[in-house]
Amino acid sequence: MMRNTMASISLFGLMLGVLLATSVLAQGQTPVGSEQSALHAHVKHAAVCPGPAAAGTARCHAHVVVDNAGQPLATSGPSGYGPSDLHSAYNVAGTGDSNTLIAIVDAFGYPNAESDLAVYRAKFGLPACTTANGCFKKVNQSGVQGNYPRTDTGWSQETALDLDMASAMCPNCSLLLVEANNNSYLNLALAVNRAAAMGAHVISNSYGGAESGTSSYEPYYSYPGIAVTVSSGDSGYGVEFPASSPHVTAVGGTSLLHSSTALRGWSETAWSGTGSGCSSVYPKPSWQMDSGCFKRAVADVSAVADPNTGVAVYGPASRTRSAWMVFGGTSVGAPLIAGLYGVNGTAVTYGSEPYFHMSALYDVTSGSNGSCGGSYLCTTLPGYDGPTGLGTPDGMTAFGF
Repeated sequence: MMRNTMASISLFGLMLGVLLATSVLAQGQTPVGSEQSALHAHVKHAAVCPGPAAAGTARCHAHVVVDNAGQPLATSGPSGYGPSDLHSAYNVAGTGDSNTLIAIVDAFGYPNAESDLAVYRAKFGLPACTTANGCFKKVNQSGVQGNYPRTDTGWSQETALDLDMASAMCPNCSLLLVEANNNSYLNLALAVNRAAAMGAHVISNSYGGAESGTSSYEPYYSYPGIAVTVSSGDSGYGVEFPASSPHVTAVGGTSLLHSSTALRGWSETAWSGTGSGCSSVYPKPSWQMDSGCFKRAVADVSAVADPNTGVAVYGPASRTRSAWMVFGGTSVGAPLIAGLYGVNGTAVTYGSEPYFHMSALYDVTSGSNGSCGGSYLCTTLPGYDGPTGLGTPDGMTAFGF
């Protein structure tokens, strides 16, 4: 039986609010996770990739906490949840091994990807992951280590988040960053195909856009034996591609809080910004059994996404400097779940594994992400629902046979 979580008073502020208080209060802003519940803190945050995406393109799903001027709120040290918090919240004991390759696919270039990642890993005591020691590799969508695409700060911030979350969950896994030429569906699909050809065990994708006109790209997200994770969206109720592909693990989002009453020490509710719904294009995979959607339903599983209960990331605060920031969005969940596929390291069959290991997930039973007539497609309830899928990780068992 799934474990039900309970709402509780947040202790997140005791951890995070103190760290942010000086820089935030100086600007008259409510600190992230202050003494009020983090669910009601309502920190300012912004999408790092403004939307909606133009036809034939995707936008990234990361949100960053910002100051009153709308700029990323940079701090001298990490604020938000770190690797030990995430391992505790999701009952993850393993660390993976270097034979397992996690691929991160994003658009545009990120010149400081390796050096920024080194700061994050060193700060949290994770083993070094560099080109020199063979742990880290960056290529363009043709598989070349060089001739990278032009830099885009928003997508670089997304990439920093993705690399940090994969590192947090599977610190001993090897990392491959594939930079698509731009954010077109075509180039992102070619980058995913390159990651698969280069031996990835799991491929993380934190982006999405309209479903229409995507049928020619869907096959690029279908690889027997390779797990493909995709963020479900950050605009509330509604379905995006490639999360709607029947061959991927679509990852929704939650608000994650410390809890003194819940058995696991944490509680979760659906994040209001997470994407969900019923595809208008793609068929339902055989392992998905919900009865209110005749096509593919989104999401499959979920993880922390609320910027009010966000994660610590080190990356580009602007084109000229890197700093510590706090991130949310379902972009957190796609690489986080990819990291768990990496820790497990065993065989996968598309996105079916969680449906055969539902006892290894924490059920999320409260919260909503929009209006859908009160159905499970936008409202959480016991068992499967759209915003949080089958639930959040309770260990690695749900992510590999």
